[in-house]
Order: sequence, then structure tokens, then C-alpha cells
Amino acid sequence: MSGAVVVEAPGRHRLAGHTPREPGPGEALVAVHAVGICGSDREVYQGNRPEGYVRYPLTPGHEWSGTVAQVGPGVPASLVGRKVVGEGFRNCQVCDRCHAGETTLCTAGYEETGFTQPGAMAGTLTLPARLLHVLPDDADLTAAALLEPAACIAAAALKANALPGERVAVVGTGTLGMFAAQFLKAVSPAELLVVGTRGDREALSRRFGASDFRLKDQTLPDDFDVVIETAGSASAARTAASLLRRGGRLVLTGIPAPGADGLDPTDLVVRQLEVHTVFGAPPAAWAHTVRVFGAGLLDPLPLVTHELPLTEFPQAIELVGAGDPKVGKVLLRP
Repeated sequence: MSGAVVVEAPGRHRLAGHTPREPGPGEALVAVHAVGICGSDREVYQGNRPEGYVRYPLTPGHEWSGTVAQVGPGVPASLVGRKVVGEGFRNCQVCDRCHAGETTLCTAGYEETGFTQPGAMAGTLTLPARLLHVLPDDADLTAAALLEPAACIAAAALKANALPGERVAVVGTGTLGMFAAQFLKAVSPAELLVVGTRGDREALSRRFGASDFRLKDQTLPDDFDVVIETAGSASAARTAASLLRRGGRLVLTGIPAPGADGLDPTDLVVRQLEVHTVFGAPPAAWAHTVRVFGAGLLDPLPLVTHELPLTEFPQAIELVGAGDPKVGKVLLRP
């Protein structure tokens, strides 16, 4: 028996005993190596996640890596012992959106590991084996715990469809912004600009491939082919749109507060901007992420600044929301 974080209700949690659940038909049991914490986990704990997108009591944890320890009937035994990460969305597989590969748009309703289904802040996680993505045998599982947010950005990169030689930009310098820079760098752009609000992120941005870095309040260009927004504010979305040339491609990944002023539709139409949005990652984005990670083109490890045991869950939540520039990605280790 190991431990598990259980959020009973907003603001109330406990460290409970954890007994692994035997995998049923089509399922796998994964020994969790590490689990990341993001702003949505903080929302779960504070109780301000939108209605319908959380179910209490709950073991959180949707960003994770681990090793398959056991499989149920109908699952290849060769999976046992493999290093894996896993998709979070529990799609139905039978609706038209699932058949189209757009599993994050499943019409059967929202179900996701760590929000409405038990998550990875425990010694083990049992889930449908079809959601697993196998990693190379020599993969660093600590780095791999960040592949869920990377997959969300991979979805944005695929929609952006940046071509070699195009001028590309990223708005936002958090974890998602740094992943966006790496995915865009991998397509050999002519120029890669990162725009943010913190000057201390310039060195890391350049490490991940940025050829230019500017603060949001500086003079910015307006002739880029592709821009990915990752900052999660309405003003960041407007900044991202302003960077584009006429006919440029914009991908929004951030979720501003409800009721925020959005983009000017007249500007979008007159400039003929192509706008995409991303919420979560479908299987194609996960497969792309694992492939890029395995090829050594994606380096999540420099983003990790804290690794804590499960018993320090409250401290981890505080770190994520403290606004301290020295805090990057926080991991819990079961």
C-alpha cells in the first residue's frame, strides 16, 4: 500500500492509503514515477474550476510518467515494464468526433484523468491501455512527466502548420511558451520571436531556439507568418494577433477569465487572419510529442525547478500560485 492525495472538497485534502486497482479488460496499471502540477490542479484545490470539469472527492494528477506494472485481459503483455505517458481525455471512441481523431471534442461529455477520473497523485494509476504512449527505453521519466502540457502545445504546432523558412513567434514565456518555442524551432524557421512580460526568461527562450526576445510593452513587429499564444489572457491574444502579417496564422491555447474582451472581429476579417484554438491534446498530438521527445528535439528537464514528495502537496500548490519567478515546473514524486 502506498499513499495518494485526495481532495475531498475545495480547500480540503488528505493523504490517504492507496491500494492499486487491478486492471480490468483493456486496462493497464502504471507505477507512477512523477506527476506535474499546473494551474488547473490549483483550480481543483481552490474550487474555482468550471462546473462540470471536476468531480469531488478526487485524486488529482493529469501530467505524469511511469512504468507499466500490470495489464488486464486483452492488452499485450509486452507492455509490462515499458516506460509510458498517457492521454487524459477519456473519449467514447464511437462518436463522429472520436472517429475523426478529434477526441478532445468527444460528444459523449467531458471525462479526464485527474479531474473527473482518478489521477496520478498516487503510487499507481489504472487506466485504459489505449491511452498509453510508449517511450524509448532510455527515456528520462522525470522529463517525460511534462509531456502532457507539451502535447497540448504539439496540438497547437500541428494546427499552425509552420513551414521551414517562415517567420514564427510565441507569446508567453511559461512552460507552454517554452514548449512552443521548441516545437517551432524544430521546423527550421527563418526567425523565432518570443514575447513575454518577464525579462528573466530571455536566456531560457534563447536556449530553446528563440532568435529574438522582446517584452510585451516594447515595439513589436507586425509581419510574422505564424504566432502561437500561450499566456492565457485576452491582452496576450490581442498581442499575438498584432504580430501577424495579413493572412497570417494564429493559434490560441490560453483560457482567459470568463467575459474577457476578445479579439476584434473586424480586424480578423479585414486582415484575413486564420485563427485556431486548442483545448487538450488528441492522439495525433501525443504521438507527435513522443516522437519529437524521443528524437531529442524536446527538452523538458530545464523547466523543472522543484521535486517534492506527495506529503508536500499543499506546499506544491502554494509554489505554483506564488508568482515567484524562480518557480518553474513543480513535480510530485509518489
